[in-house]
Amino acid sequence: MAARRSIPLSAALLLMALASAASAPAQGQSQPQQQPRGPGGAPANTIQDVFDKLFHCWKPPPLSAATPMDITVRFSFNRGGEILGKPRITYESATATDNDRLAYRIAVMEALQRCTPMPFTETMAGAIAGHPFAVQFRNHLESQEKKAWLPPKIL
Repeated sequence: MAARRSIPLSAALLLMALASAASAPAQGQSQPQQQPRGPGGAPANTIQDVFDKLFHCWKPPPLSAATPMDITVRFSFNRGGEILGKPRITYESATATDNDRLAYRIAVMEALQRCTPMPFTETMAGAIAGHPFAVQFRNHLESQEKKAWLPPKIL
């Protein structure tokens, strides 16, 4: 029983370490000027641009590492496109195992690291700073149950 509880705790510690490493400069060093690491192209000017860039950075775990699931993360950006505070996982598929959850939490944090700091236009940077985003990363197969409820075709 104690081993089952250590997996979510270790996942939470891993998430906190990833978030801290991404946002904190090395001790005793000034923070170097960072170049935007998000996908190329123009800076984000709309909320749809932000979601497009985030989904471009998303690389779900391979099927050999985890079964498909949905996961939602909530976070905010500052004007410079960096993440404020620590991202928070607000939803995970109920059928996911502890290993699946860990693999997807890591994939989400890696996507956020790849996309930040996100380049914003000056207008968008002022409008978006501090406002929370809830981003749902979906990687699931269409269930057979949904297909069963579709009305039959009449030929």
